[in-house]
Amino acid sequence: MKNNAVSGTYARNRRSGPLSAIRVKPAAGNPRRGWLTAGHLTIPVALGRGGVLANKREGDGGTPRGSFRPKRLWWRGDRHSRPQTFLPARIITGTDAWCEDPNDRHYNQAIRRGEGQGGDRLKRADHLYDFIIEIDHNTRPRIAGRGSAVFLHLARDNFGPTAGCVSMTEAAMLQLLRRIGPRTRIIIG
Repeated sequence: MKNNAVSGTYARNRRSGPLSAIRVKPAAGNPRRGWLTAGHLTIPVALGRGGVLANKREGDGGTPRGSFRPKRLWWRGDRHSRPQTFLPARIITGTDAWCEDPNDRHYNQAIRRGEGQGGDRLKRADHLYDFIIEIDHNTRPRIAGRGSAVFLHLARDNFGPTAGCVSMTEAAMLQLLRRIGPRTRIIIG
């Protein structure tokens, strides 16, 4: 019975299409925590250790303030089946990484790295990157030093702050994925 209810909810969401916008706001009294609102869904999130910043810089730990679009879902196909989403999706492999070096021409882009090469590895031993929603922060134009690898991903068990991303529980991520698409605006701040 539960599977039919979940399938029915997904079918209704598919008919109505993805949300036009979701909002992320810092929590009162704690800039490292916040709330994500997507339609009637409101979920707690962890934010960057630097809070929400209007002038994001590489390494400052801030979650960038602004309006962004999701580009795609990256997920661990070896741990999870493909979730329901309107976003294009890609399985994370052992060579997938993200360039965080402002001096590299591939700064703030997905890259392939072999054993021992640098970059933020997307295939991690923990579960933080089991689901990653890539957003278009600092992409057009890409400006060296303005921040890289800003994602929506899974939270630590203690809901500790991120390095600048927005993180949430797996259950919340799966609910969110069913409601967003490439044209959904993600408004942070």
